[in-house]
Amino acid sequence: MSFSATALYTAAQTRELDRRALEEHGIPGIALMKHAGASAFRELCRRWPEARSITVLCGGGNNGGDGYIVAALARARGLASRVIHLSEPALLKGDAALAWRFATAAGVPLEPFTAATALTGEVLVDALLGTGITRPVTGSHAAAIAAINAAGIPILAVDIPSGLHADTGAELGIAVRAQVTVTFIGRKLGLYTGRGPALAGDIRFDRLDVPDAVYRDAPAAELLNLAQLLHQLPPRARDAHKGNFGHVMVIGGDRGFGGAALMAAEAAARAGAGLVSVATRPEHSAAFLARRPELMVKGVPSGQELEPLLSGPTVLVVGPGLGRSPWSEQMLQQAFNAGLPMVLDADALNLLAAGRLGRDAAGSRWVLTPHPGEAARLLDIDNAAVQADRPAACRRLQEKFGGAVLLKGAGTLIAGPGAPLAICPHGNPGMASGGMGDVLAGVIGALLAQGLEPTAAARLGACVHGRAADLAAQQSGERGLLATDLPHLIRELLNGRHGLPD
Repeated sequence: MSFSATALYTAAQTRELDRRALEEHGIPGIALMKHAGASAFRELCRRWPEARSITVLCGGGNNGGDGYIVAALARARGLASRVIHLSEPALLKGDAALAWRFATAAGVPLEPFTAATALTGEVLVDALLGTGITRPVTGSHAAAIAAINAAGIPILAVDIPSGLHADTGAELGIAVRAQVTVTFIGRKLGLYTGRGPALAGDIRFDRLDVPDAVYRDAPAAELLNLAQLLHQLPPRARDAHKGNFGHVMVIGGDRGFGGAALMAAEAAARAGAGLVSVATRPEHSAAFLARRPELMVKGVPSGQELEPLLSGPTVLVVGPGLGRSPWSEQMLQQAFNAGLPMVLDADALNLLAAGRLGRDAAGSRWVLTPHPGEAARLLDIDNAAVQADRPAACRRLQEKFGGAVLLKGAGTLIAGPGAPLAICPHGNPGMASGGMGDVLAGVIGALLAQGLEPTAAARLGACVHGRAADLAAQQSGERGLLATDLPHLIRELLNGRHGLPD
């Protein structure tokens, strides 16, 4: 292993990276601390170039030490800077104590945090709690975080927003809501999933120039890169025909839920499947064909009548609008028995959780795409437990059900057999609207049909789906974003028609 810009680490792994830099490569700890403080201060100046006053809130560990460095550098640059401390500076040890002395020598005024402390300045710097915290924040630290959030002043977080779990992305009772976070040595997994994206704001990373040899172990997860993933879809041969790109059948659309199956089918077609068919309630057929005549629509009144139709498709997408009626159960059971690669979404997952495919149902060629509520039912836990440790929940789902698992939400996670946990860095709050998951299921189905294996299809599907939503939000805003706004953008992305972010 060597350094990778996409590697994500736990707090324990990051501490080990620090240890190696110090002990194996002889880098003084105070040198790393000064480098980190300088990096955070550079970002502060870049982000708020007109700022002339800052307040730095410092805790008692190395995170606080980084904050003292920021305050000293600001003072040297001519900014009015002060430190509000939550640990008595005279009790600091090691490099943090050296950083405090550096700030004192620079003339930075220091004062303890109290309930009466007024937070002033044009930027607040959060250097209270680092990556070691795993329990809910209480006492004066909780009060300080509440004051930071209530101050109405822009916030830069040093390494990680105080109160955010570095491994899980869970908010530990209360956490700082930063506009930008500057993180060091290794990217922390928790910054990119769960509450992490909302609390961290823009994330800037600085490896602090530590040697490549420090990064010799596998990371906890990886941040996906859409540009790299797109290379899995080569240019099409000039003599290609529709049979080369698979046949996706979408199974779903119970009474009152036809739109979900239609959106999944249209997304599969736009994502490049050679053929797309739909098995749905007979009353939906005319509407489906009026909307999208390229689809082959089969009105199926019962599961028994689905069975002979399953000889044609190469991939099944089961669940969009499926419902939980006896018809729904029959359709799912017939699909499962066909033994084809599948995407299971929505009520297919709820029926799976209810044991309608047997108590030990698992598959090596399927992709499960639960949101947190569905994941909770599949794991027989509550939704809060899923959100408290999304990476662990995703891994447990994959271990229990096999195949690939895509856990939706901020910082969508993908787990597959023998592959590192992956996080999709794309997507926005505009995606909190009906039908988004149906479109995603159709896209993944199309990628399976074009030859990608389940984990690869889930990874590329999540990223192209999220990036399409980002492009749509850039064009017209997040509010009012519809699932049907995405398929044409997904098509353009899969054909290289849009530039990709760094």
